[in-house]
Parts: sequence; C-alpha cells; structure tokens
Amino acid sequence: MKSFTKKTALWLCAALLSGISLTTINAFGQSVYTRPTTNSSTPKPLLQDIQVQPTKTNPTTSSTPLITKTASVNPVINDVTIPGYSGILVETLDGKSVVDSYSNYAFNPASNVKIVTAYSVLKTFGPDYRFQTSVWTDGQIDQNTRTLTGNLYISGRDPMFNLEHAVNVAYELNRLGISTITGDLIVTDNFAMNYNMSPVASGNSLATTLDAGKRNSATVKAWQNYLVNSGKYGKITLIPSVSLAGSVYVQPMPSNIRQLFTHESAPLREIIKVTLCYSNNFLAERLGDMIGGPYAVSRTAQLNANIPPQEFILQTSSGLGQNRVTPKAMMKVLRALRNDLAKWKMTFADIMPVAGVDKGTLEGRFDTDFSRGSVVGKTGTLGNTDGGVSALAGEITTRSGNLLFVIFNQKGSVPRFRAFQNSYVSLIQGQFGGAAPMIYNPVALDVRLANTRITYPDSRARIN
Repeated sequence: MKSFTKKTALWLCAALLSGISLTTINAFGQSVYTRPTTNSSTPKPLLQDIQVQPTKTNPTTSSTPLITKTASVNPVINDVTIPGYSGILVETLDGKSVVDSYSNYAFNPASNVKIVTAYSVLKTFGPDYRFQTSVWTDGQIDQNTRTLTGNLYISGRDPMFNLEHAVNVAYELNRLGISTITGDLIVTDNFAMNYNMSPVASGNSLATTLDAGKRNSATVKAWQNYLVNSGKYGKITLIPSVSLAGSVYVQPMPSNIRQLFTHESAPLREIIKVTLCYSNNFLAERLGDMIGGPYAVSRTAQLNANIPPQEFILQTSSGLGQNRVTPKAMMKVLRALRNDLAKWKMTFADIMPVAGVDKGTLEGRFDTDFSRGSVVGKTGTLGNTDGGVSALAGEITTRSGNLLFVIFNQKGSVPRFRAFQNSYVSLIQGQFGGAAPMIYNPVALDVRLANTRITYPDSRARIN
C-alpha cells in the first residue's frame, strides 16, 4: 500500500470539508456518486430561472439544484463555503461516469460557448483553413515612378487581420513597384482590422498603417515583433510604405478590377488556439459569423454531437449573454470535438490553453510543480449575468489515465467559484493517483499567428 502522504491528507480534508464522500470516485471510474440531501431553506429550482426543461436524471429525487459547498484551495487553513447552483459531470475517456451532479440541468456556460464555436468552425472549414484578404486594382503601375494610377481595393473577412499584416501588404505593394497610389482605397463592408467591426474605421486604419509616415509606435512594434516571430528579422530591412492620395470608401468590388495578390492568415487551428487561450469575444463572434452566427453554431453541435435542442440554446457565439447548456450536452461536444481532432492528428492542447503553461486565462491556474500541464480546457466568466457565472471544461491528466470534465457554477462569487474548481479538480486527480503532466511542446501564441503567407493569382508558388 502506498504511504499516506501530506498531499493525500489535503485531498481527504478537501473532500470532507466540501461534503463530498470519497466514495464518489474510485480508481475504475465507476459512478458511485450520491447527491446530498436538501432542506426546505434551499433556494428555488434553477429551472424556474432558466425557462428550459431538460430531462431530469432522476425525477423521483428533489428537483432543487445542488448548492455546492467546498473548501478553498487550501482546505486545511481556510474552509470557504461556495454558494450558488452547480452542475458537474466527470467521465473517463471510455464514457464511464465518475461524478454526475445535475448534468441534465441547464446553466449559463459563459465562455465555454467558445468550445462549441471552435467545434462548429473546425467542423465546417477544417484546421488548415486560412482566411484571405485580397488586394485588387483598376489602375496601372508605372515602375519608373513607383506609382499606381488608379484605386486600390481590399476584400476579405479575416478576423485576425491586424497592424502587422497591413504593413506586410505595404511591403508586397513595394515589391510590385508601388509606393504611391493616386486614387482611393476601397474596402468591402465585411473588412475588419485590428479587432474593429467597423469597415469604415478599419479602412481608415489600413490607409494610415500603409504609410510609414503616419504609423504610430504600436504599429512599428507590431511589425518588428512579426518579423521576429516569423523568422524574417534581418531578411526584410526596408521600411514598407505606401502613400495614398485619395480617400477611403466602403463599397462593393466593381467588375473591372484585377487581383494583385492575397494575404492569407495563419491556419484556423492557430486562430482558434489564440481565441480560446485569451477568450477573445471579438474573434469568437467573427468565427461564429463565418458559419451563420450562434444559431448555426448551435445547430452544428446539436446535429453532429447528437444533442437535444432543449439542452443547448445559444444566444451568442462568444458566451456573452444568457446562453443555456447542460453539462451533459457540453460533454457531448467535448467528445465530438476530441474525436474530430484525433482525425486531424490533433489534441485539445492544439486549440485550448494548457493550464500553467500557455498565456491567457489558465496561465495562473493549476501552475504548481505537480499540477502544471495536467489540465487543458476552457474557462468561462460572467461577473453580473445570472448572478455571477464561472465555468471550466476540458480534459484532466492523471497517473491512472485521462478524464473529461464539465463544471458549471452559477449565482455566486466568481473568485470563489474558481477556487472551488481548482480544489475540486485537484481532488479528482488525487483519486486517480495524482496529477500528471501531458505531453505538450508549447509554441508562443505570437509565433503561431505569424504563420501567414502571400499568394499570387498567376502562380501556385507561395511567398512566405
């Protein structure tokens, strides 16, 4: 028998203080969880607030949701009671239930919705898809004067088109012999730059960024970082610059234009990785729009992951607002996403943050020496909506194998919910021999996004 260590004692205390029997979990992942009894002082059922009627796990038991009580991250020192409604589902990779607490009840998943958006977008486009921003003209280039006599047109809906990419467009125009444009800059109504949804503002930002004399320090820094992260530092020595004599307009593309080149974003997998690591709402909404918005995102998940519609209702693609998802439905999405990733020879770590390793929302969580790299997943936070929401879902690695988990906390303090999640995940790992780091070679997010390229219409050759 293994010795009784200090860590084991902490896990035992955490379980006792949280009111969770250690018989909840065994080494074989068998479901032996028993819901705690409730009393008359327990708040009204969550379903009355949610207006969703999912099937209950056991209609004969009390319909009152679990009021989760647990200890803080250090249960011996400080026993913190966490109020709120909670839904928890933990399963082994082969589908055996480890913990099932109100998994059929609908909760607000907050930014866990981004997992669903990622799944739907990857399902639609594939991980290697690149967003295109094409550059056109209706004029002629005078190589002697380095002048484009005519207009420059930009079409595309790349959600990651930023300052450094605009400078890169200027560099390619310079390579074509263009330093001055006599006409106007015209962008399409779906063009966005630097996380700005306004095509007018994005067009003006593009015009300013193309011209070296008008760039601000942030743009210069972004370009320098891009050169370093893309491996082009020292290879590109000139300062790209294109001046515009005309104005900026938002209009459809005319028929009398010809394509000069196309800027292609980093692969979709890298954009999703950044979106989920930083929980970027703008990117999530733009990605969702690519397939038709939140309704299309939810229908893709419902149909492909076999989820009943009443367990899965999305208002947004980012998790903002009052979305409603059951832990059981989210678990189905995790499994469907995991299966698709495996077909592409990918794992959750390729698109989600690895706790304690990657920059972003999980950077400072599960970051101790023994837990770092043992959790990969997606957070979710809403400070005011539904009385305060915190969620965490993904995959846990332990010495006895991997587990999938979904934790939805609602109506309470977000910091305390996070402390509960940290403690609870550690408790579960303890029941399976302790945390174990996954096999993962981290790549800086800026390096991932620097994997863009330029393509030309008259050749299949790509200039990276």
